[in-house]
Amino acid sequence: MELQITHIINNVIATLWEALNNWWWLPLPLLAWRPFLFLWRWWRWESWQSAQKKVLLEIKMPKEVLKPLKSMEQVFSAIWGNVFDPPDWSEYWFEGKDLDTIQLEMASLGGEPHLFVRCTEGRRNAIESSIYSQYPEAEISITDDYTKYVPQDIPNKDWEMWGTDYIFSKPEVYPLKTYSKFFEETESAKEEKRIDPLATLLEGMAKLGPGEQLWIQIAATPVLSVKDLKKGGYEDFVAEGRKIADKLAKRPEKLKSKSILTEAFEEVAYGKMPGTVEEEKVEMFPPEMRLTPGERDIVEGVEGKIAKRCFFCYIRFIYLAKRDVYFGGTKGIPFGFFNQFATENLNALRPWSRQLTKVKRHSWLGIFRLRRIFLRKRRLFLRYIRRMSPLFPKPSKEGTFILNTEELATIFHFPGRVVAPAPFVSRVESKRGEAPPGLPMEE
Repeated sequence: MELQITHIINNVIATLWEALNNWWWLPLPLLAWRPFLFLWRWWRWESWQSAQKKVLLEIKMPKEVLKPLKSMEQVFSAIWGNVFDPPDWSEYWFEGKDLDTIQLEMASLGGEPHLFVRCTEGRRNAIESSIYSQYPEAEISITDDYTKYVPQDIPNKDWEMWGTDYIFSKPEVYPLKTYSKFFEETESAKEEKRIDPLATLLEGMAKLGPGEQLWIQIAATPVLSVKDLKKGGYEDFVAEGRKIADKLAKRPEKLKSKSILTEAFEEVAYGKMPGTVEEEKVEMFPPEMRLTPGERDIVEGVEGKIAKRCFFCYIRFIYLAKRDVYFGGTKGIPFGFFNQFATENLNALRPWSRQLTKVKRHSWLGIFRLRRIFLRKRRLFLRYIRRMSPLFPKPSKEGTFILNTEELATIFHFPGRVVAPAPFVSRVESKRGEAPPGLPMEE
């Protein structure tokens, strides 16, 4: 009996070993499928991206900007429509096409603030038209990439840097503080009273000295149906915003249709007839009337954000300087700028500790601390000059967030000289006019 059992066990082991020896490769395609898709998509995207010629447009602000910030919001709405061109299935997987991203950049080069927009050459005319439609006196021209005029291996023995990426402190359906909270606008644009958050940044940028530079980058990709990948699901951004707003407003939830089995059980257990609907309790005041002023602001903010066109964005800044003039306190300029858009009951931008060029002293017992700081700085610098997302090449939305046109207009706009009188800000000093009607023309 024991010999028979041993013989059976040996036969089973031999059979399994033979099957494993002959078919070990069978699960490999299944295991390699997702890595293959990632590498394939990356390869096709790189090919498509390398074929896109990028241009950097410098925008010189008009001497006097009398239009309200609503005009800048209209600029971003027009840019959204001009840039939004989603790929279909074949374009995405075989051509590598993706949604176009524009970079809105502010840079102080030795104390001279500049405003830039980086886009593909094919979108240049559309973006210029969007700006000229609201700011006809602005001057837009192609310029060299300012990031190429510093060593490409910063930090090094001559240059030091400090920087970070930003993230939201709350879910992205909660809005930032926008221009409607900063400005008190009157009927006459000339009498407009502004507390412009950009004025603080430009004044700080103008105080930098030779050998110092401060770069701020805002990448914006137009999106229509936004999928929230950070929570592991595929919830629509607008639907999520409405759900949160309804919950905050204490609105009754919509009743779901019951199955036949549920109705049959309720008929037996509670004596309810199928199809009968319970009478709703009539409240003397609707739920919205019972909200506190703070709760009402939150509901209005969430509903206002999801009502406008949106962009997937990431924001970062870098302060770099020659080591003999480097001053660590300069990083307080962008910190103070971004902190102006924060509210305790809505949302705020905060430095992302994962990308911050700083490591806690007790981490790794201090053994590799300096090396980790160096690698973070080098990685952040390369991603800035190459205009890469925070976790590139990983296909993760972590580190990105959603801003609507109103939020973008608040962060990036054209302040007038009255609002931001920094003497080194590039401006158009004279108006462009049409030629006199009687001027002779060459044939």
